[in-house]
Parts: sequence; structure tokens; C-alpha cells
Amino acid sequence: MTETTRLRLDVSYDGADFSGWAVQPGRRTVAGVLIEALRRILGASGAEWPLGLTVAGRTDAGVHATGQVCHIDLPAERYEELAGSLLRRLSALMPPDARVKGVLPVPDTFDARFSATFRRYEYRVCDDGWGPEPLRRYDTLGWLRPLDLDRLNAAAAGLLGEHDFAAFCKRKEHATTIRAINRLDWRREADRTLVATVQADAFCQAMVRSLVGAMLAVGEGRREPDWPAKLLTLRERSSEVTVAPAHGLTLVAVGYPAETEYAARADATRRLRA
Repeated sequence: MTETTRLRLDVSYDGADFSGWAVQPGRRTVAGVLIEALRRILGASGAEWPLGLTVAGRTDAGVHATGQVCHIDLPAERYEELAGSLLRRLSALMPPDARVKGVLPVPDTFDARFSATFRRYEYRVCDDGWGPEPLRRYDTLGWLRPLDLDRLNAAAAGLLGEHDFAAFCKRKEHATTIRAINRLDWRREADRTLVATVQADAFCQAMVRSLVGAMLAVGEGRREPDWPAKLLTLRERSSEVTVAPAHGLTLVAVGYPAETEYAARADATRRLRA
């Protein structure tokens, strides 16, 4: 077998014109343009490389990222040839709405998905009557009704901790919907934009946008602050929860343990998710 080098890639993208992260036939995706760029760099051998493109969080269509992480395996000999120029070559070949910001060799025990200790997202909402600034229109949701910051944070407080978030998730067969949220809060920035920060060990599909949709209903006064927490007793997705639009959501950070703990963390996560 060919000896390989595992690389951690730190990636940012504007999700507006992507059909999400994962490769899909006939659709433009972040993974698709990244693999194409890598294969062009690798030349004739690119047809079978890179191997094992694995991402920390498979974002949906329209969702952005400033802190996405993935890993790939390249032939060790080829990587040695490219090490000094790979980042520059990727910058030349990637489209302007997707950037590789860092390339780092890591141990083969590193797994971008299963070694992660947390994912952190932010969701931006402008509740001024005239809408978000034109330059922020692709990453900020315009909300026509005033939102109350205290009510938003009261709703958020009831969702902290480890729970079964089935009411807020698109359930997948043989997959758990139990997650542990260790941060969920709202702030109002200087430009009056409201920003929700949510951090957890992992998230189910559409979970963050569902949580935001429920909290927005509280923030504008249609629901009481304890309503989102009451939904945690359900074991199926709630039809009462409106999923917030994708474009307000950005993956801003993924955390990892010390290098010596990569394998143990990955094993523990695999057991938990099963």
C-alpha cells in the first residue's frame, strides 16, 4: 500500500451558491470543488486521490462556515513535494466563495468528525424594520417584528445540557438524537443585530436552525419562554417548530483535544453515536 500523510484543512465558505458540503451528482458543493482542486494539483494520480475526505460537520445548503475542519490522506511522497506550495496552489484553484485557510499534517489518529470535542455555530438576525445591511444580506436573517433579548435568553437557558432533541431534529435510522449543549445564548451587537451562539458536542441535521426557529417564536412573543424546553419531552420531530432559514447560520469553530487524545476521543464518540 502507498504510504500516506493525513492533512487537516481549515476551510471557510459562503454557502449561498453551494448545495451544502457533501458531494452530490450534478450539484455544486463545497466538498466537490475542494476535491476537484486537489485532483488538479495532484495531476495524473489525482483520479484516485485524495482519500478519506472527512468533515467535522456536513453543513446544509445555504449554511456558511468560517471555522470548518476536514481531513484528507495524500500520498506521503507527493505531499513532501507539495508541502511548501499546497496552500498557495489551493488558493489559486478554489473559487472565491470557498477558501482553504490552513493545511497541517496531523497523526493518522486525527479524525475531523469523531475526534472533535465541540462544534460552535452562530445565527444572525436583524429585527430592524428595514432589514439587514446589504453587505450582510447573505449571512443575516431579516426579521420584520421586534425581538426581545431577555425572552430569547430565557428560552435558550431551558435548552442547555444533555437532552434528547428529537423534537428539533431530522431523525436518521439507527442514530441517536441525544446531544449535550454547553453554550446557548443571545447577544445584541453594536449594529443592533442579534446573534445566537450555540455550542455542543455535535448536532443532528437541522437541529440548530430548529432551535433558533423555536426561540424566535418566543422572542417575538408568540410563545412563552418555557415552550422550547417543554418540547424536549417529545420523541419525534415537532410540527410546531419552524426551521429558521439556512443563510443566517455559520459554523464558526470546531474544537479538538490534545494530539495524544485524538484516538480515544474518536473511539468514545463512535460508541456514543451508535
